[in-house]
Amino acid sequence: MGLITLLTDFGTRDGYVGEMKGVIYAALPDARVVDISHDIAPQDIEAARLAVARYWLRFPPGTVHLVIVDPGVGTDRTPIAVASDGRALVGPDNGVLSPALLRPDVRVVALPVPPQASATFHGRDVFAPAAARLAAGASLESLGLTHGDAVVRRTPEARRLPDGTVAGEVILVDRFGNLITNLVAPRGGTVVLGAHVVPIVRAYGDVAPGDLIAVVGSSGLVELAVRDGSAQRTVGAGRGAVVVLRPEPWVLTPA
Repeated sequence: MGLITLLTDFGTRDGYVGEMKGVIYAALPDARVVDISHDIAPQDIEAARLAVARYWLRFPPGTVHLVIVDPGVGTDRTPIAVASDGRALVGPDNGVLSPALLRPDVRVVALPVPPQASATFHGRDVFAPAAARLAAGASLESLGLTHGDAVVRRTPEARRLPDGTVAGEVILVDRFGNLITNLVAPRGGTVVLGAHVVPIVRAYGDVAPGDLIAVVGSSGLVELAVRDGSAQRTVGAGRGAVVVLRPEPWVLTPA
């Protein structure tokens, strides 16, 4: 299809994204490159993994997803290309491609690193050329040898406690300051974070400006939010903070 998406932690100030796009267009002038984001926090593999999980299957089969959040660039971590569910993904073997690696039909190859490749910029010299080749119709197997035991990162699972509540944690803070958790609450309830007991409501507009609430976000996970504000600032918590879901209805189980 010639459709390539691009997710990085490069920002847009220094021209690194432009260099990668130049390599892609030089190899495949008819390519279509979609910028997903270049605002992933530097070296934040987990945030990139969660972002990939949101969008990679939203694009049509044949899409090539190029994901460069690579604190181990130049080390012995392996550059890989992945075929999964009709799409291809290219990036470092550090867990950032985990959403595709968990599919049953996945195939993975290790990408060779050319001798002239910069040890600090595999995005330009290894990954972008591979993405362009895949978008032009090259088979996955033509890019490298089969790679086993790719690194897979998983979202921690929430735990049901003896009293009927569910313990989880904040896994991401988005740009609005929303605290995204690993809790699932299809029937509502309340969320406890420290001294805060927060009701789950349907939408941000159901409460007054400044109120702390919980909502089931578009990913299906419970998020703590402040209408017209930042839950992160209000609560003073971030990634890893413990949260407890009291499902609805919830009655304390006697000890």
